[in-house]
Amino acid sequence: MRRILITAAAATAAALALSACGTTEPAADAVKKTAAPITLTDASGAKVQLDGPAKKVVGTEWNVVEHLISLGVDPVGVADVKGYKAWDTVVPLKNEPKDIGLRGEPSMDAVASLSPDLIVATHDLPAAAVKQLRKVAPVLQVRSAEAADPIGRMTANLDIIAKATGTTARAEKLKQEFEAKLTESKQALDKAGLAGTRFAFADGYVASNQVSIRPYTRGSLLGAVNEKVGLKNAWSIKGDESYGLATTDVEGLTKLGAVQFAYIANKDDKSSTPFTGALAKNSVWTSLPFVKSGDVHRLPDGIWMFGGTESMEAYIDAVVQALTKK
Repeated sequence: MRRILITAAAATAAALALSACGTTEPAADAVKKTAAPITLTDASGAKVQLDGPAKKVVGTEWNVVEHLISLGVDPVGVADVKGYKAWDTVVPLKNEPKDIGLRGEPSMDAVASLSPDLIVATHDLPAAAVKQLRKVAPVLQVRSAEAADPIGRMTANLDIIAKATGTTARAEKLKQEFEAKLTESKQALDKAGLAGTRFAFADGYVASNQVSIRPYTRGSLLGAVNEKVGLKNAWSIKGDESYGLATTDVEGLTKLGAVQFAYIANKDDKSSTPFTGALAKNSVWTSLPFVKSGDVHRLPDGIWMFGGTESMEAYIDAVVQALTKK
């Protein structure tokens, strides 16, 4: 009997010791795994406070959605999912996020249903919408574009989103890869004797049988990328202060002279292909020097013209291929 009691006591002591370990070790692990709070100042000047790196993130604009995916963060909510899938196939969605409505008018109920850690919005979103979103979750507002420094704005947005999601190492790698692509492509164009080539990028739309053309000036993201690889922007027209975009019509193209002309459209959106559609038999269009010489290049669909580093790398590859294929 005495032997049984001693054994039982020993077992009880061992159990207590194990129990003690069980209560302290997870607590220690929890301390280790608890992330430090993150405080950021967004483009609106607002302080954004997070308990730690955001995991459940909603994106209200396609450029921030692309940044998130490139950083390895699959957004739980995306504005106009169908549109993103059509226009940005270079950086495809890897999950099936909830569609939160239009890019300029997200559904507050749809966003709230996701219980996000963070909402990444842009300055294009109306202030009233941003105010409502802030009642749902912290909102990190970025400026979508800045004609004074388009590439700097793109990378600054990437950086602040990376800080909010704990992916700064990935952001650094993306920026390094982008810079390497710029250098490599500039060298390729130089070698091909194409340095300083006059280059004009535009997109076009048909609405009510009227063709509208948007020149991408020096202040546009693509315009800045073109210059970085050694091309000369042929547009003399001034663009807006954010996106560096201007407006013109087919007669406005007569001012370009002899250039390399490029555009991106979408096969599923017939209104986006006026250069091979509505203008195909237009006498002004067919008389343009670059049309006559065959220097009109439709770049691959799915490269988002306002995207992040990965879209810009795909764009650079497309431009170099188009100009050196002859």
